[in-house]
Amino acid sequence: MKFLHSILLSGAALSALGTAPAMAQSAAAPAEAADSGNEIIVTAQKRAQNLQDVPISMEVVSGERIADFAAADFKAVQNYVPNVFVQQTNGNDTIYIRGFGSPPQNFSFDQAVSVYMDGVYAGKMRQTLNPFFDVARVEVMRGPQGALYGKNTPAGAVSVVSAGPTSSFQGGVTGTYNFDLQGYDLTGYVSGPVTDTLSLRVATRIQNQEGYIKNLATGRDDPRNKLQLFRVSALWEPTDGFDLSAKVEISNYERVGGLGVSSPADTTQRPKLVRYTEEYPLGREGYVNRSVLGSVNANLEVGDHTLTSITGYSWFNGSVTNYFDQMTPTATPTIVENSVGNKYPENFHQFSQELRLLSPTGGTLEYVVGAYYDTARYNVNPYLYYNVLAFDLVSLNQTYFHQNSRTLSAFGQATLRPVDGVRIIGSLRYTNTHKDATFSGKLLSGQIFRGLTSAKGAIKEDLVDPSITVQYDLSRDVMVYAVYGRGSKSGGFVSNTFGTTDATFVYKPERSRNWEAGIKSTLWDGRATLNLSVYDTKFSNLQTSGYDPDLLTYITKNAASATAQGIEGSLRIAPSRNFDITASAAYQDIKYDRYPDAPCLAGMTGASCVLDGYRLPYTSKFTGNVAVHGRVDFSDYKLDGTAVLGGRSGFFNSDDQSPMYGYQRGFAKLDLRVQFGPQDDRWHIAVIGKNLTDKLTTGSAFRLPAPITTATRSILFVEPPRNIAVEAGVKF
Repeated sequence: MKFLHSILLSGAALSALGTAPAMAQSAAAPAEAADSGNEIIVTAQKRAQNLQDVPISMEVVSGERIADFAAADFKAVQNYVPNVFVQQTNGNDTIYIRGFGSPPQNFSFDQAVSVYMDGVYAGKMRQTLNPFFDVARVEVMRGPQGALYGKNTPAGAVSVVSAGPTSSFQGGVTGTYNFDLQGYDLTGYVSGPVTDTLSLRVATRIQNQEGYIKNLATGRDDPRNKLQLFRVSALWEPTDGFDLSAKVEISNYERVGGLGVSSPADTTQRPKLVRYTEEYPLGREGYVNRSVLGSVNANLEVGDHTLTSITGYSWFNGSVTNYFDQMTPTATPTIVENSVGNKYPENFHQFSQELRLLSPTGGTLEYVVGAYYDTARYNVNPYLYYNVLAFDLVSLNQTYFHQNSRTLSAFGQATLRPVDGVRIIGSLRYTNTHKDATFSGKLLSGQIFRGLTSAKGAIKEDLVDPSITVQYDLSRDVMVYAVYGRGSKSGGFVSNTFGTTDATFVYKPERSRNWEAGIKSTLWDGRATLNLSVYDTKFSNLQTSGYDPDLLTYITKNAASATAQGIEGSLRIAPSRNFDITASAAYQDIKYDRYPDAPCLAGMTGASCVLDGYRLPYTSKFTGNVAVHGRVDFSDYKLDGTAVLGGRSGFFNSDDQSPMYGYQRGFAKLDLRVQFGPQDDRWHIAVIGKNLTDKLTTGSAFRLPAPITTATRSILFVEPPRNIAVEAGVKF
């Protein structure tokens, strides 16, 4: 709490750095920013509210901004949202908020940052590989959201709201050609009424783009992306007091090739855009995923109350195949004859049901109460292939993991207005979770290289997540708030680590506690917003998983505790309808409070180490962005431009926190869009540049040790370099 006190005293000096809603404001409606009646409406608290009235540190990125920069996944937008990071690997991608997330190495982890697609919980990243498709907005909420969002949100939540059917007929087609990735991205939609009470929207996306890393073994550029997405949405409004919306999305995604390139293990990172990867015997390297996501949302007025039902179904079937770069990172590269590969086939089914009752607004007491249920089945059956010449050993193994889960929860939130301008918000959620799982292994061919074991387990948990918020309007345009909240993430099982036994199979649930205070202000007759928040977040039994190159295995366990403290803020100024600037930034200090018997970091020795006081991987002290939007009118036409500069300070992106191969230095990346078209937006042409600073950065790294390789080296997962595209679109 001393930290919070000192930050509050210095907040005025730091507020110009900004974060949170500023990006929402400029992204959502830059042309209307000077209108004092302009509001950004969000549903973070299960009601439609003005963003400036919501006592949460959050960002909102509009569908327009996402479409402007052809963002398809979370990695593409992290530069626009401070204190959010996406770790990219050949296996799973993971979202981190304020430094906390669920590492990708253990495939069965529920995510500490959960994603909600039109209100449907998606705890696996495979459920939302391409979430930013025909969306209205994306709401990013920092800190525990355990009360209203509930399941597995100890670090934060992301709510993706797709575009819905419209009351009038409209449609559009947009085509983008990327010169550097030598491929296209086509999107289109048609929306409008079918009858007086029924409206439909049909949207699709087709993408086919080459990669940016030359694979000398195959002669192609890795990774090549192919994507087909189709969504149909319906809205039925038979009476004034009832409406029902339904959405079904089908996706087929294929990535050919990998992201990993060799780099020295005894120097700082030296990512290159060339690799040598043969594809044998597990099939073609890359990733395929087919998924279905469906939801039915119904709202019924019961007197002055509203009863809401959200029914969801999610399924995916996918497989990722990885081979490691066999080229030595030397002045005269040679091909290492040893080869290692793995393949992770996955299958997942989930059904969920939520019921909520909302009271009317405007009274002394408002409330929302509800219940939630879901059930899921998950399978991952990895293959692991070794060809180690030093041992004259060839080995092909497979493990089998199957998990069943069931969750029941009840929740409520009440808002009390004891006097004008004061709101006291109390929330509580109770969650009961059952899980059971089995693990086994089998030698398919060759010799045994890793021990084959089996395990079986079951868990039953009862978790309670409360929160209390005090909110006060200093004036019509200035609001301050203070929050205490808790969040939790269920325990689980080690899914894909050779040598797993009953003793190491189960890990405990993790808990979070968060203190937060903030101010949200609207200034200059609506032409400016200034928001600031400070926080102190503590995790206990933090679930961790990392690769130990000396033991040649992943280690999944609970760290004792970790704490993050920081400040976030935003400043947006829109002096006219044709010009606005947004500055967003965040600073945080994060470390393990207590982590005994931990996997040793680079340079440490011993079977286990103590990491008390050490910084967590994948966390930067500073993150931020500046967005500038401007428009020039020419009679019936306009020239519109948006530039976004986003960056972060250096961070460890290897599990063992090597200061050499495992450290990504600080960087800034510039995205730019320039668009020309008529005032009525019937058509447009645009040029889009991404990463114009051409910073070659890495999402993660690890050391590939002997005897797996005859030349010890690191493997870096390289992010896209500079790429430029041209876009044309028409609306009707």
